[in-house]
Amino acid sequence: MVSERELLESVPTQLWIAGRPVDATGAGTFPVHNPATGEVLTQVADATPEDAMRALDAAVAAQEGWAATPARERGEVLREVFEQITARAEEFALLMTLEMGKALPESRNEVRYGAEFFRWFSEEAARVHGRYLHAPSGTGRIMVHKQPVGPCLAITPWNFPLAMGTRKIGPALAAGCTMIVKPASATPLTMLLLAKLCSEAGLPDGVLSVLTSSHSGAVTQPLLDDPRLRKLTFTGSTEVGKKLVQKSANRLLRTSMELGGNAPFVVFDDADVDAAVQGAMLAKLRNGGEACTAANRFHVHNSVLEEFTTKLVEAMESSVRLGPGADPDTTLGPLINEEQLRTVGELVDDAVAKGARVVIGGKAPGGPGWFYPATVLRDIPPQARILREEVFGPVAPIVGFETEAEGLAAANDTEFGLVSYVYTRDLDRALRIAEGLESGMVGVNRGVISDPAAPFGGVKQSGFGREGGTEGIEEYLSTKYIALT
Repeated sequence: MVSERELLESVPTQLWIAGRPVDATGAGTFPVHNPATGEVLTQVADATPEDAMRALDAAVAAQEGWAATPARERGEVLREVFEQITARAEEFALLMTLEMGKALPESRNEVRYGAEFFRWFSEEAARVHGRYLHAPSGTGRIMVHKQPVGPCLAITPWNFPLAMGTRKIGPALAAGCTMIVKPASATPLTMLLLAKLCSEAGLPDGVLSVLTSSHSGAVTQPLLDDPRLRKLTFTGSTEVGKKLVQKSANRLLRTSMELGGNAPFVVFDDADVDAAVQGAMLAKLRNGGEACTAANRFHVHNSVLEEFTTKLVEAMESSVRLGPGADPDTTLGPLINEEQLRTVGELVDDAVAKGARVVIGGKAPGGPGWFYPATVLRDIPPQARILREEVFGPVAPIVGFETEAEGLAAANDTEFGLVSYVYTRDLDRALRIAEGLESGMVGVNRGVISDPAAPFGGVKQSGFGREGGTEGIEEYLSTKYIALT
């Protein structure tokens, strides 16, 4: 296992363009911090609009050759990247922990999950197909052909520094598209290491570029305005997603948006409460609660409300260890930055001021780093912000309900619709509720549902488009109809 310093020294800190590290125009840099201490880990290149054009030039130059590369060969490159990530899993895990803060077990899980997108789409590359048929009128033949959309821009968030990139890069490259990735400024190192690894695995120069920048809008806007860019894919907040859709509208740029969530976790009176608590721990505390799929509101039937609350608190007291992510005893690391720590604290304080009761946690411990403890709130008033806004932290607000209709209505009472969780022993109820929930994904008696083989995405203000599954590669393909005699 390499040391932290050796690892950091091995990661490129320049931009990655046309298969090699290059300085930003003007040689600007910005710092990357360790959330556990607030200290600077390193400085990385701060891209400019001119650098964005360099990356797009490289993507355009490589597009025709990559699209013409046989699908099996593209798949073999992706498979090699998967193998290389797996072989260097501990390096990737430690790097993510250093720049994002999550506990090492969480980082290791992300490496496995993120790498799997390269394996999955290495297999999907050879399965892109259209169709051929005789026109029903008998006047000719219809051929439907699938082609790569062309150069793509991916803007990824900080909470899953590897997986949010691989979930986009994998299908794009499998489809025959080139891609520019703009990672979050808080966590650029993992993506830079991935770009280096892809090059070492045989990915042609220019197929993948990485632009690190502290001013995303200035760097991405020229790309969105350039007619050579054919696709934008974004994971992040709904607020930013809306702005990107608006900016993309002038050119009718093809877009995919994986946006915010406000996931309900519904526990019915017939649920296995122990299983529900176990699922709640996963759905709430996975990634420290900093996940769009994290359970944000717990709606628990009144008959099991006390039991569920008591057992959830006991589980947090016995198994959650708050501390630096690199500490082997830590299960809950710090939040990403001071702003996020302040936001989580404000949401809890607002709920308490309006009548909520803190059962466990509720106050940041102070000291260096941006830590917030696992927290459970009860008696949440309907007007509390925490029931409306995505908390993105280890806070579980619990409210009761009486009837099935009330539980479903409460779960759907949000402008978001990414994922929902349901616990019940009744199969008919499970299917009935799953069909009635206004979300793109539903976990039935499961606290973690993400899987590279399944389509990931939401409805309402949680966005549009799907990542993963057989559907994921379609986001990077255009459909062409060829009429034949």
